[in-house]
Amino acid sequence: SFDLTTEVFGQTVEEEALTADGLAADLCVGAGDTALDGVETQGDERAALFDIQNKTLLFSKSLYEKSYPASITKIMTALLAMKYADLSQEVTISYTPEGLALSADSQVCGLAEGDQIQMSELFHALLVYSANDAAMAIARTVGDGSVDTFVQMMNETAQSLGMTGTHFVNPHGLHNDDHYTTVYDIYLMLNEAMKHQEFTDITQLSNYTITYTSADGTQRQKWLDATDQYLTGESSAPKGVTILGGKTGTTDSAGNCLAILTQNAYGKPFVSIVMGASSKDLLYQEMNSLLQNLMSQLC
Repeated sequence: SFDLTTEVFGQTVEEEALTADGLAADLCVGAGDTALDGVETQGDERAALFDIQNKTLLFSKSLYEKSYPASITKIMTALLAMKYADLSQEVTISYTPEGLALSADSQVCGLAEGDQIQMSELFHALLVYSANDAAMAIARTVGDGSVDTFVQMMNETAQSLGMTGTHFVNPHGLHNDDHYTTVYDIYLMLNEAMKHQEFTDITQLSNYTITYTSADGTQRQKWLDATDQYLTGESSAPKGVTILGGKTGTTDSAGNCLAILTQNAYGKPFVSIVMGASSKDLLYQEMNSLLQNLMSQLC
């Protein structure tokens, strides 16, 4: 029998609470731009704030506009890893022409040909450090040796979640004109990911040290800092707001992006998304403009 019982924010939620009539019955929906007192974006940013408990869209700007997701893509990569991968599996790193296509300045954790690493370590490197080589290793493993197969799985999963404005061409989010999404589709993707406790557990970490075996048999470790400035302390959320996880993304074409799950001091959960900020400072300024409204949402 199909069991919908799951754990959300540390509490067991029974099947009745998760069952809804229709695809969107358990989702926040909105027709377009939604204003919220005190929230303004300064440029071409696209943004939204979702009240998860009441299934309400509190604020949105360009909710359905085409956006380049950068490394927010890795939420989908993580979803497929959680669904199809054995996190205890040992993975041997191999560099195919697809892997070598990563640019020299790409964010990587530095795994080399022949290194052996557990899938769970790759999963941490993917979500904490946003490592593109970890994304490629996960894709090749889950896709039975083919990144193209994995990307097809990404797009099929996106369709199943109702992400009608999304198309993926890679597992990491490095820019491609045909690799795009929308703010609302990111919400749908994050909404699905946060049903998995391991996702929120890992995306709350300020750092992580991966352990692996190099090709020559040497045991190695690498310290990886989180890319989310809320977690590293470089930026501070408004008083009473707790960051529960999420994902960053940055490329020249996408700008600075952040999609996070939060809760206020009353334990009420929210998803907030900012895409296309021109700088990291502006990104966290815009995000705080959304988060400052959480404490006024009592029920």
